[in-house]
Amino acid sequence: MSKVIALANQKGGVGKTTTAINLAASLAVLGQKILLIDADPQANSTSGIGFDLRKIENSIYECLIDGTDPHEVVLSSETKGMDLIPSHIDLVGAEIEMLNIPDREMILKKVIEKIRDDYDYVLIDCSPSLGLLTLNALTAADSLIIPVQCEYFALEGLGKLLNTIKMIQNRLNPELEIEGFLLTMYDARLRLSNQVVEEVRTHFDDMVFETIIQRNIKLSEAPSYGKPVVLYDANSKGALSYLNLAREMLQNNEPEEEEMKEA
Repeated sequence: MSKVIALANQKGGVGKTTTAINLAASLAVLGQKILLIDADPQANSTSGIGFDLRKIENSIYECLIDGTDPHEVVLSSETKGMDLIPSHIDLVGAEIEMLNIPDREMILKKVIEKIRDDYDYVLIDCSPSLGLLTLNALTAADSLIIPVQCEYFALEGLGKLLNTIKMIQNRLNPELEIEGFLLTMYDARLRLSNQVVEEVRTHFDDMVFETIIQRNIKLSEAPSYGKPVVLYDANSKGALSYLNLAREMLQNNEPEEEEMKEA
């Protein structure tokens, strides 16, 4: 049985897509079979791993609105063991079109159910909003990774996200858990970065990943070459940070995997 993990934060520029791409690739490098779903109309996860958006014929949009089988939409990435369901600019209109569909919060969950058993982990890159697409992702997910940038106003808006999570747990997905808060864009030279780390750890304690993603030039450059950082420069700080995060996540999920095998 696979695990579905959404990456969400309605605040933009927190390293959400960077994390989606690089965590997916790192898990694949560590031998896991990974599906990355780009559920953001900006389609940065799709272009960030090397796909030309102009050549995308079928995307998550067709799965959600037209009922296209996700197996027909999946693309194999350059990273062995990592597949993608791409996004497309059409996704901008999907939220309005979904309003008239029965059980509109459950559409993505039904799409994922058709394909999840082909993978060890399914990661969903959400759009930076708390709209219907993100609601669908949180309803479909088993757990949630929340990237938090080590900058001013880092905790601003987190209260709103946590209230949304509670609402989803109460009404739509009682099984939804927080996989962890991930500190991103860390710069050890800045006092502010260290203050944010302290603040987030004080607020959320053991829900915060030990791994911290540092600011890194190679990490910023990799998407313009259409590669995850582990393929672009495997020895860079960024690549090592995401490999450490992948290992930490696998370790955290080990008891669950053992239970699944016994069941």
